[in-house]
Amino acid sequence: MKRPVFGLFSVCAVFLVWTLLSAPWGSSYPLDGGTDSPQLRFVEEFDRFRLGFSWHNMSCAVCKAIFATLDIALLSDSNMERVAHALGEACVRLHLAEAQVCREITELFRNDVILALQESFLWPSEACALLVGPTCGHFDIYAPWNVSLPQVPKPPVKPPKPPKEGSAQSRILFLTDIHWDAQYAEGSLVDCKMPLCCRNDSGRASWKQTGAGYWGTYGDCDLPLRTVENLLQNVAKSGPWDWVYWTGDIPAHNVWSQTRAQQLNELVTITRLIHKHLGPNVTVYPAVGNHESTPVNSFPPPFVHGNRSSRWLYDTMAEEWAPWLPEDALETIRRGGFYTVEVERGLRVVSLNMNFCARENYWLMVNSTDPADQLQWLIHILQVSENKGEKVHIIGHIPPGLCLSSWSWNYYHIVNRYESTITGQFFGHTHVDEFQMFYDEDTLTRPLSVAFIAPSVTTFVNLNPGYRVYYVDGNYPGSSRMVLDHETFILNLTLANNQPSKPDPSPSWTLLYRASKAYGLSTLFPSDMDTLIKVMKNDDRVFQLFWYLFHKGHVSEPCTDTCKTSLICLLHSGRHDLVTQCDVLHGDKHSVRKTMC
Repeated sequence: MKRPVFGLFSVCAVFLVWTLLSAPWGSSYPLDGGTDSPQLRFVEEFDRFRLGFSWHNMSCAVCKAIFATLDIALLSDSNMERVAHALGEACVRLHLAEAQVCREITELFRNDVILALQESFLWPSEACALLVGPTCGHFDIYAPWNVSLPQVPKPPVKPPKPPKEGSAQSRILFLTDIHWDAQYAEGSLVDCKMPLCCRNDSGRASWKQTGAGYWGTYGDCDLPLRTVENLLQNVAKSGPWDWVYWTGDIPAHNVWSQTRAQQLNELVTITRLIHKHLGPNVTVYPAVGNHESTPVNSFPPPFVHGNRSSRWLYDTMAEEWAPWLPEDALETIRRGGFYTVEVERGLRVVSLNMNFCARENYWLMVNSTDPADQLQWLIHILQVSENKGEKVHIIGHIPPGLCLSSWSWNYYHIVNRYESTITGQFFGHTHVDEFQMFYDEDTLTRPLSVAFIAPSVTTFVNLNPGYRVYYVDGNYPGSSRMVLDHETFILNLTLANNQPSKPDPSPSWTLLYRASKAYGLSTLFPSDMDTLIKVMKNDDRVFQLFWYLFHKGHVSEPCTDTCKTSLICLLHSGRHDLVTQCDVLHGDKHSVRKTMC
């Protein structure tokens, strides 16, 4: 029997305000204390703005009374609209954001969130548990679940060996988090009142203020199209490329005012620019980011049909990506935004829709158990590849350690089982240069895989634009297909915008570092990256170099003490419950996270 609708809109209201606060910044890292409850993130974000407000101040009885009143108000559509209006006004009065942002994002999210929650199964005590805490009830929407692995024994593990000198290598271009802002305006305010600045509506900078630069700006700003196109022109000259991985987040961070038409226009524009500059002979393997949809993070599972489904987005992706992908890959894109394809003989890529693991995707409140059966599908692909002796690269947007706990645990389990098949993991989303380690499940001491997390193209927040190049063991019999090295290139905005007193018409994207040279590594195998973490623990000089490169060469604050300990802990943590231990053990919420997107 379906549970009562009691409390649904009130939870919806909380979620809307929570999304308002968290979405523009992307909320890269998981909650403290090992919970997936949006309530804690909501309170954290209030603390971030120093409003001195806490839902813990509300009693359980008052909470339930308020929710009951709101439910009565939702007996008609008109009342639903009035309640949504009231929510927007409350957002304004609490000074959670500018009035325009409050009202527009409330209207944008209202229908989708209500529909998702009407399909969910919430008891009144669960609704108030979100707000007040576990003393007012138990919130168990994200209950534990397990995937099923085949009854095929795991093959004996053979540690990878560095390739012989002169062996073939594959050179892979990696692009992520472009975040093109069509409203970017040179000379506009960098420090404006909105969540995203450097735009036409940000106001013009006076002589006392910092104005947005021609090629981009350090601050809460995304990129003009000319910078994206300049990057593509430069990488076209820097080829040849064996292939390209592109892990999403095309639109800007103006999440309160986006439309489907705008999102699709940006998807089409950037896809065609990549095709134009890289040419028809370079294959691009894309993955969907959390910003591709509107509302942001809204990715209903395939059982949601009609206008609320993601077909509007997936169909356009399939159409635009058809020059790069075979028909069977386009089929699964249309169904769930993920696919697999053979890159070349002996190597397969799997592109995952990581939005089905994201706690910000409120559709998972309906059912978070392996949405779209994606992980079960992944297991099938990996088993077939293992049987054939293929190696597999996995690409996606959100790193697995930042996912919902059960999804993350199952993924970690899959990587453990197929460690000899999965030879590369490549993600983005955080905008900074980092990685997450995977260890054997028995002891959590033997390194067996690395999720490489590449820095963003965009400047958001306070970064140089950048891109990554991976060097992978190449196409020859017995190749490990593992990452041997990588390079990061940046556009130094200080130089590009002022050369000497006006923007450089042809700025240079320069090499920031090559990993093997910077860290003294022969390869980037899991054992090498584990060794690097141990070195950083003991040698602060190496850690501070990592911290500088972490920000793409533009860092304003040092990372010491708790910040250093927390970041090193995060590098160890390819699984959600391991990530949360970093906060529990070290108790620091903001020293690392505040630089994240």
